[in-house]
Amino acid sequence: MAPPPPLAANVTALPLTSTAPLTVVNERLPWRHTFISLKVRNFRIFAIGHFIAVTALWMQRIAQDWLVLQLSGSVTAVGITVALQFLPSLVLGPWAGMMADRFAKRKILMLCQSVAAVLAAILAALALSQRIGVWHVYGIALALGLVTVLDQPARQVFVNELVGPAYLRNAISVNSTTFQLGGLVGPALAGLLLTAVGAGWAFAANAVACCCTVAMLLTLRKDQLHLSAPVPKRKGMLKEGLDYALSKPTIYWPWLMAGFIAVFAMSLPVLLAAFADHVYDVGAAGYGLLNALVALGALAGAVMSARRRELRLRSVMLGAGMYGLMLCLAALAPSMVWFGAAMVLAGFWCLMFLTAANQLVQISSNLAIRGRVMSLYIMVLIGGQAIGGPMIGWLAEHVDPRTAILVSGGVPALAAAAVAVVLARRGQLLLRVDLKDRRRLVKIVRRAAVMP
Repeated sequence: MAPPPPLAANVTALPLTSTAPLTVVNERLPWRHTFISLKVRNFRIFAIGHFIAVTALWMQRIAQDWLVLQLSGSVTAVGITVALQFLPSLVLGPWAGMMADRFAKRKILMLCQSVAAVLAAILAALALSQRIGVWHVYGIALALGLVTVLDQPARQVFVNELVGPAYLRNAISVNSTTFQLGGLVGPALAGLLLTAVGAGWAFAANAVACCCTVAMLLTLRKDQLHLSAPVPKRKGMLKEGLDYALSKPTIYWPWLMAGFIAVFAMSLPVLLAAFADHVYDVGAAGYGLLNALVALGALAGAVMSARRRELRLRSVMLGAGMYGLMLCLAALAPSMVWFGAAMVLAGFWCLMFLTAANQLVQISSNLAIRGRVMSLYIMVLIGGQAIGGPMIGWLAEHVDPRTAILVSGGVPALAAAAVAVVLARRGQLLLRVDLKDRRRLVKIVRRAAVMP
């Protein structure tokens, strides 16, 4: 399967009423095609830049959270930092999606990365000069959140302009893989830097990485982009995106599940900081290690999601439910070894959920409205952490870290089970045990298939 030939400004504008069918791969791809979208030159350059940027961003986040914990001695303060960084997505998410539909995504990304480089440089200068306080971190976290709210929907939709519809599902999985690979390398490097030279150099590394991302965006060949016609400004654009999302089950069910995951289970770094400092007493290096273990499992999940043959709502609910279950098991871990193993499994199932939900929402939405649809999804997924960060941090500090992680996993697991029951009843689905089929002992089948 070869990459698409160079296109001369392939501009398309689809009516909002038309929606491409969900991509279903009927045959398992050969391993050499697991990341076939990387054959597209523009996407390959973008993926390299994305990996560098994500690695440095994880370094900054780990250093930032640990610095706040050391300056304040409060896990709740770490949760507040998370809340400030994600609060703009909760408030301004739909507006950012409208901007992504109206303006060139590449230019939006270049602007956002340039501002992020400046913010990281300021944070590095304050830390290296030892003049930094918690309020400095709060202010820059909020400013970075304002950048992220515009960057994220543009980045999501830009993937389609890089590879076109034929490779979109695979490109989303590759994006998740690079993100998790960066999440594997970044925390480990942050732990080493925090132990050896302090947080300032991690912030400086992120500033340099943002500049590298801008440079790589400049090298993309514009004549090979699958550009979509800008959507003209008009009244009711935000409501149009909301109505569209609510009208499609393949959008609003993942959206609902993302809300439960975001509020309760996406503030995992806050919990890991509590476990590293208060439960296992392993310091900054141990905190980096726990985050790296989560990313290791997520990396395996990203590879598996790239090879997923079918894209269905049940995949979203299974991933969410298993992620919550793994967090519940982590609460019962008798030692850090078992806790680390649970974190690997949690990372795997978290990524299986995130890629399935992301793919389903993107592929279910028309390109002309995808920016607004994705901004609503991101608003829930990222903005929910603005609510969950302080809440989970307060539970970990004032009740107990184990209780906090039990709540963090238990609520999404119960929500996924409830949604699965609703979907099963609507689709008249049943679980059937087939002892003759060793590969699939338990199957989900339609009720008519088992009735006499």
